[in-house]
Amino acid sequence: MRCAVGCGLRQQPADQGNGLRAVSGDPTHPISQGLACRRGIRETADPDGERLTQPLVREDGDLVATTWEVALERATDGLRTALARSSDAVAVLGSGQQTTEAAYALGKLARGGIGTRYYDANTTLCMASAVTAYDDAFGSDAPPPTYDDIPAAESHVVWGANPAVAHPVLFRWIRQSAAQDDSRLIVVDPVHSETAAAADLHVSLEPGGDRALARGVLARVLETNRVDEDFVAEATIGFEALCADLPDVADAATRAGVSMADIERLADALAAPTLLYWGMGINQSVNGTAAAGALIDLCLATGNLRPGSGPFSLTGQANSMGTRVCSAKGTWPGHRPFDDPDHRRTVAAAWDVPVSRLPSDPGPGPVGLVDAIGDEVEAVYAVATNPVAGMPDATRVRERLADAFLIVQDAFQGETVDYADVVLPAATWGETEGTTISMDRTVSRVRAATEPPAGVRTDLELIGRLAERLVPDLFDDQLEPATVFDEFAALTAGTPADCSGLSYERLAAERAVRWPAPTADGSVGYRYYDGGPDDGADADASWTFPTPSGRARFSSNETRPLPDPPDDAYPLTLTTARRSDAYNTGVRTDTDDVPTARLSPATAAAFAAVLEQPADGPADDERRLARLCSRRAAVTVRVESDAAIPDGVVWLPIHHSSVNTLTIAAVDPRSKEPNFKQCAVRLEPPRDPVGESGLDDS
Repeated sequence: MRCAVGCGLRQQPADQGNGLRAVSGDPTHPISQGLACRRGIRETADPDGERLTQPLVREDGDLVATTWEVALERATDGLRTALARSSDAVAVLGSGQQTTEAAYALGKLARGGIGTRYYDANTTLCMASAVTAYDDAFGSDAPPPTYDDIPAAESHVVWGANPAVAHPVLFRWIRQSAAQDDSRLIVVDPVHSETAAAADLHVSLEPGGDRALARGVLARVLETNRVDEDFVAEATIGFEALCADLPDVADAATRAGVSMADIERLADALAAPTLLYWGMGINQSVNGTAAAGALIDLCLATGNLRPGSGPFSLTGQANSMGTRVCSAKGTWPGHRPFDDPDHRRTVAAAWDVPVSRLPSDPGPGPVGLVDAIGDEVEAVYAVATNPVAGMPDATRVRERLADAFLIVQDAFQGETVDYADVVLPAATWGETEGTTISMDRTVSRVRAATEPPAGVRTDLELIGRLAERLVPDLFDDQLEPATVFDEFAALTAGTPADCSGLSYERLAAERAVRWPAPTADGSVGYRYYDGGPDDGADADASWTFPTPSGRARFSSNETRPLPDPPDDAYPLTLTTARRSDAYNTGVRTDTDDVPTARLSPATAAAFAAVLEQPADGPADDERRLARLCSRRAAVTVRVESDAAIPDGVVWLPIHHSSVNTLTIAAVDPRSKEPNFKQCAVRLEPPRDPVGESGLDDS
């Protein structure tokens, strides 16, 4: 699998040596039933990028090949030196690219072995706002719908996401459902994306106007008597307080940059069974939690919390959901509340460590972790993540990591490797055993089709080898995927994310099982709702939420001003998004020397004087070179005129290593997720020289 849809892939090993000969969709897999996207196939079978195959250590400023024993001892010495000062002197960064077993073991090492509060994962960079909003509303980070609900929905509203590019298999299911006579697809996005091109209606709003629009739609629902009053009265709290704070509909439309007709169309769509999907366009903002909460509020107010409807965040990385459930990052395994004394004692007892060793809070998030380097943090252990390219204000990230003792554990040569003191080459998909969890809570096995290259170890083995040296009694035996999974599953018993009824044997028999699965033969589909025998008789319906009141909660978040708005000096707004068939920070897919910036024809015409014909292109090449500047950095880009982009906006792909030098490190105050989607930029004539990364070195 390559993203959080969780498609099953059949991988055939090479005839000789390691590696894969062929990859195809698995027709027996319960989720995808043989479907797969081009990216998933190509990137698994024949990835680009430079594979790491030898341990490396830094000597006299250079990374040089060494033995595993030397690399592990060097890594251990660096971590011990930091730990001699404080448990918080070590920071750990994990990833949604790990198996559930590796993520669980890394969290146990970070929280229970080291005891650091500076532990997080790159999943916070994409999903933390949705997680926080789910927990606010339902008392649990569990999206209510599943893929099974897609055919039953009559309205599909995709807000701030582009699944046609990011999740092609999922988008196929959405399009099939929306093509029915009584169904429709509506896309809310500033950009006329590939998903918007397939929609019945595209609502183009101002960048950052999402919460204003959602509140305006809710106000319209209220004034036109389309609230599901029975559901609101029976199953929710906080609606009256929310109504008192709703804006005037016309004012909300103006702030969001949409028409009153568009607000009415969205309100009307919600009167039918609606699945409301959202993605990074909502989450990656200083208002991410507030905007995600406002979308959930729309579902609650209109009763769209039954099968065939509901709020459904679209997760990116293959095991982002698994990391959220198991890794002790924002909650203890099973979504146990981090600050609850009883849950802390349970976790400490299961891990056989003192309660006092467990940190008292989940930490400041990845941006705060980087901020602490050079102050509290002296050593960083980064696993399957590339913060130098993937985090905002990346120049600052480079500078901070250069001052730390840095261990990088990864499969491919990413930009972060250049700053490492120790490099531990790791296995990748097709070379490792374990499980992952899809965005709809479905747990699937991952099996190795081939051995890793010689000199490469799995994430789980490497975590165990470091733990043996740092905290010898933390793990009872040599780490094996099945035993680690059993330990994790047992620790979730009785929690909202109960996986205690799962085992490798059950997954082998059933192929994939959705959590909660509290018994060996049970699994829960749609969350929080029990509609009785026919799942449709409201008289027999009941809702159960893991909140103190047992009811769902309407949100009460406030909107913050955008941290870096355009002005006369920086008149354009930069936004970032996925490019088709590219992935994460591009270490397996990106071969462009400089990123391509998309501008509307009007914006391109307005800046025509600063754009230069590329010397290596044909005379009629419409792309031009330019220098794109934010308040933090400048990057040379190729400019492409594209009518899909609104005026005044510059679109860049998230996958290029230079893009995040431009973005701002402001974060949502509650989720700690960065504001990737809006910052102010300007265009200037290009300058020489330009580095291979696209960074302007002048």
